[in-house]
Amino acid sequence: MNTRPYAAARRTLSIVDKLYEVNWGLVLLITIIACVGFAMQYSVAGGSFTPWATPQIWKFVIGFFILIVVAMVDVRVWLDLAYPAYAASLLLLIAVVIAGHVGKGAERWITMGGLGLQPSELMKISLVMALARYLHGLSVEDVSKPFRLLTALAMILIPAVFVFLQPNLGTTLIILADGASLLFLAGLSWWWIAPALASVAVAIPTAWQFVLHDYQKQRVLTFLDPESDALGAGWNITQAKIAIGSGGLTGKGFLGGTQSRLNFLPEKQTDFIFTNFGEEFGFVGCIALLILYAVVIGYGIQIANNARSQFGRLLAMGITLNFFFYLMINNMMVMGLIPVVGIPMPLISYGGSAMWSVMFGFGLLMSVHVHRQVEIPRHSGGII
Repeated sequence: MNTRPYAAARRTLSIVDKLYEVNWGLVLLITIIACVGFAMQYSVAGGSFTPWATPQIWKFVIGFFILIVVAMVDVRVWLDLAYPAYAASLLLLIAVVIAGHVGKGAERWITMGGLGLQPSELMKISLVMALARYLHGLSVEDVSKPFRLLTALAMILIPAVFVFLQPNLGTTLIILADGASLLFLAGLSWWWIAPALASVAVAIPTAWQFVLHDYQKQRVLTFLDPESDALGAGWNITQAKIAIGSGGLTGKGFLGGTQSRLNFLPEKQTDFIFTNFGEEFGFVGCIALLILYAVVIGYGIQIANNARSQFGRLLAMGITLNFFFYLMINNMMVMGLIPVVGIPMPLISYGGSAMWSVMFGFGLLMSVHVHRQVEIPRHSGGII
């Protein structure tokens, strides 16, 4: 019989206790998926670690330490820091609109100390933290009260508007989906949900006419009929489909993808990295990779279910759903099931801000797991 005390049941844990409680199985899965990303960055560069694989490895190493450090911090501290993190992310979003770096037609970057930062990536995590804290203090009945609901909607819509103005439609959709999901999980009444869904349906024609930019409209039209301009607006999605389809059942083998090596694939190291994977490893490889992602999501749901505090449950589910939306939108985008919206493949696509925000999110998820026995009164703060 194991006589070791259950460390997580104590309110004060040592660093050794916390490291013991880390879900190393989940960490291993995350590392395996990231290694797939390194291999793909090596492949799309024609069998070279430069210019993408080596920087990506270092970004993951930094992200790994971020994950562990964040996991060691008491979940009640993250409760206390939720609103300040949200406010800081919102200020950075405003700074992007005022003095952001223009990249490929969109102001999404801001330079701080020589480091390019994408505040919209931080906002996705900060919103989950802040909304989880806000909803933690409400009963199921309170969530559906008009004033309480309006406050939550303002927390969601304000950053969504600033991200949309960059413009960044894909991240805007994830922010809205994250917020709506947390409201639903917190117990929002269907008397609010049903009219909201109807309003969205009614608003689509208005959004098409007055809200969407011309290039965003073109993406929708291209999605509906990519072959109408296969050499122009439809080039990206057409080549992505060709790459995935040419992989067949088992693929052409590692480094055997012709679409990327001959530079037919658009954004082959970022948004469309999954198409290169599909070409080289085929249907079987794609299913295996998606199973790994599904297991990670399953871990996240289990961690949320095991948390004793409402904040922990909502935070864990919010982080897990944010990861799921990342994955779902990118996969559907590259397969031509939805219009191209510029969302990277989590842990695999090249990029620092996306990698670090995902790893920070997993750190929060792990903090919930390590401190899962910590109880937080519904109408109180944390420990700061």
